[in-house]
Amino acid sequence: MSKNPGQPPLMLRPGSRRLSAHGGARRHLTVGRCLTAKVPPPRNPRERVEIPGLEMVTYGERMHYVPGLAKPATQHWERDYKDPRYYKSPPAHEMLLYKDKPCYMFNQRTSALEGVRQAAWLTKTQVIPGLPAQLLSLAGNPENQIPDQDERVQNAIKHARFWDTTEDRPRKEKYSNTLLLNLLHLCATLQSSHPAVGRRMLAENYSLATTWKRGEDLLQIRGQNGLLLNSMDPLPEVSGKQEVADTVDHVLDTFYPVSPTIDLQKVHVYKEEVNHTGFRDDYPYPHAHTLYFLESADPRCKLRPEQFRTKMIMFTFGNALARAHKLYGTRPQRLLDRPVTVQSVGTNGRIFQFMVFQLNTTDLSGDDGIKNQMWLDEDVELYDFAKVRPLIKKKQVKIPAGLAGYKPETFSKFLALYLHGAV
Repeated sequence: MSKNPGQPPLMLRPGSRRLSAHGGARRHLTVGRCLTAKVPPPRNPRERVEIPGLEMVTYGERMHYVPGLAKPATQHWERDYKDPRYYKSPPAHEMLLYKDKPCYMFNQRTSALEGVRQAAWLTKTQVIPGLPAQLLSLAGNPENQIPDQDERVQNAIKHARFWDTTEDRPRKEKYSNTLLLNLLHLCATLQSSHPAVGRRMLAENYSLATTWKRGEDLLQIRGQNGLLLNSMDPLPEVSGKQEVADTVDHVLDTFYPVSPTIDLQKVHVYKEEVNHTGFRDDYPYPHAHTLYFLESADPRCKLRPEQFRTKMIMFTFGNALARAHKLYGTRPQRLLDRPVTVQSVGTNGRIFQFMVFQLNTTDLSGDDGIKNQMWLDEDVELYDFAKVRPLIKKKQVKIPAGLAGYKPETFSKFLALYLHGAV
């Protein structure tokens, strides 16, 4: 508006310039679409209308572009050879493996809405908080501990957080992987006193596939999971026969009206009764011992802690079920002669998740009968802070630089799962 009340307000057109009081030009700038992250709406293709007797005059016969003439309608050209760069898959209903009944897939990027409760229902499992007492007693024995254990574990943490990088602050996916490998290396130093540790092998990037029925739904677990510690000898069962028989009285949690298969991939093209552990039949380490998961393993898929624990449960169950199918066949067994036990450990570089899964039955269709068992110890901190620089607020040091709040009992649980079956 004009500063003189007797004059009408000065109107400016968009994009024009106005002189300020100091004689300078004041510009009115706008923000383009590319800076506001707005995607333009898709353009609707024009519908071609063909009227008999009114054919459009095109430049197709002249073999070059002519202004004023219409563009000729070209037919799709099929190559007489196979070029993988231009391959187009046929429609799903024309594929050989197409089936009318859908199959629900769980893969490494599935984010289950109901978390652990949903995984317990899908696997027909009784969830028990905490780890079994017989496992925790393994690391409490002084004969099973590492010499200078606390000091060496703290050095492993400092190596992952401070020393193994040239950056000011290492990325989580880097230091979490380094810390996991350092802790596994510390546990492997007990091979001289525990020879059974040498009968194991680490495997990475292997593909798992297993199938089961839950009610009327067909379910599959497919894809690659974390680092797997294989063993020549199977893990002993954690629960006795009486404890397994007592699982008949356990009632599975329900989350009605949410569907148990929510967030699972629904497919119609699949193989029925596919079960593969990811290794050949003559592999000398056929038994899955412990799976190790990293929260930041896939930067394109970040799972929340509850969904991350669900992923651990499903893939641990998948390894146990695939092994049970190799031993007892694909026919559902109401009670296994010898339960299949598989462990898993998940971490983000500071917080650990520990789990022990015991597969007691492969008859998973109904809610009654024998249940599987799972011991879960979640959100266990290894340390409080690992700061490259101190945290200062109001000229006071709130958190000093370096490692602070180390908790030795967390590594004791990690070591107990590693020594399970070797003591």
